[in-house]
Amino acid sequence: QIQGMPYGNCLLLSDGPVNNSTGIPFFYVTPKDNTVADLLKNPVASLTLPEADGNFCRKNVIDPEDPRCTRLTLTGQMVAVPPEEVEFAKQAMFSRHPVVRKWPRSYEWFFMKMNIEHIWLQSWYGEVSAIAVEE
Repeated sequence: QIQGMPYGNCLLLSDGPVNNSTGIPFFYVTPKDNTVADLLKNPVASLTLPEADGNFCRKNVIDPEDPRCTRLTLTGQMVAVPPEEVEFAKQAMFSRHPVVRKWPRSYEWFFMKMNIEHIWLQSWYGEVSAIAVEE
C-alpha cells in the first residue's frame, strides 16, 4: 500500500572502529527488512544524525531532537560493501555494536554503506549550511 513512498527506519550504524572513525556510515542489514528491500531497488537515501553530545544541548539539558540542537544530514547512494571492505565493515560494526554478533544468521545479514553525495548541517531553527564532502 505504500509502494513508491519514502520509508524511514532506525538502523544501527558505524563509521569505523572506536579509534578509527572514517565518516563513512556502514550498516549491517537484512534484505528481509522493508527499508533494505527498498534500497536494493532505489539506493538513494538520507541519514540525519542529531547532536547527542554537543556542548549547547548537553549544558542546557535540551533534548537532542530540539531544533536548537545541531543536526547533520547526509544524502547519497546506499551500496553493498565490496568484498575488500567487508572485514573493515565487520570490525566497525561489531566493535561498536557487539550484540549484532548474536543476531540470527538465517536473516541473511550483509553490510551496506552510504556513498555520501551531499552534507547539510542544520544549526538553529532551520539555518542550513552545505558542507563539502571532502571536508
